[in-house]
Amino acid sequence: MPTNSRRGKIFMVKFLKSKLKGVLRLMVLRVLVMVLILLAASPTTFAATAFRLGDQGEEVAEIQMILVRLGYDVIADGEFGPSTVEAVKAFQKSKKLTADGLVGAKTYAALTGGRAIPEISRSSGNLLSRRLINNAMQYIGTPYVFGGNSLYYGIDCSAYTQQIFAMIGIDLPRTADYQFEVGTPVSRADLIPGDMVFFTTYTYGASHCGIYIGDGQFIHASSSQGVTISSLGHPYYNARYIGARRVI
Repeated sequence: MPTNSRRGKIFMVKFLKSKLKGVLRLMVLRVLVMVLILLAASPTTFAATAFRLGDQGEEVAEIQMILVRLGYDVIADGEFGPSTVEAVKAFQKSKKLTADGLVGAKTYAALTGGRAIPEISRSSGNLLSRRLINNAMQYIGTPYVFGGNSLYYGIDCSAYTQQIFAMIGIDLPRTADYQFEVGTPVSRADLIPGDMVFFTTYTYGASHCGIYIGDGQFIHASSSQGVTISSLGHPYYNARYIGARRVI
């Protein structure tokens, strides 16, 4: 019969092996997620209807220069960042347009004296979207805590999305139901990496949320697994999916 000392050693070996397996699983998961992100960020393009946060180029610089001439506090650097969004919103309010920070056909015409908006071809690998997903992945394994706000010690789904988006300069409300009211509605067929996805779970309406990362996958703070990657096609999430919003 093993002595107490031997029992202790056996227990420690089993404990260390189990911890090692957990660490290895986490490392493998992170590698797989990185591969998924790289695939999702491949340079496929799609037609867009508005210039928005994260866009870059000469046309963005032109929009910014017009805003500068109109007296708005923005730098014409060709990067559609948070300061450009705020300047566009202020301009839209002055023209009684929907203040969404997007330069669509009406806003573009108002800015340029009636010109038609040019064709916009955008890569699904938007710079901010890639940064967003990369940040989100860093916290895989963080435990779930209802009402929690710590990316290290415990967090819930909406605090997770709120803090991850804050890292790229986008402010979101604290709860999933209010986050569901932000941004532009997106159909499931048109999802791109960086879109927010919403589900109805423990209560009516949007009560769970995550960030779409491509290939039918999303990252979120799951009540059963903590921060993890799940499939939109999983029976549980597929049955509870209620919509998506684009805030980038």
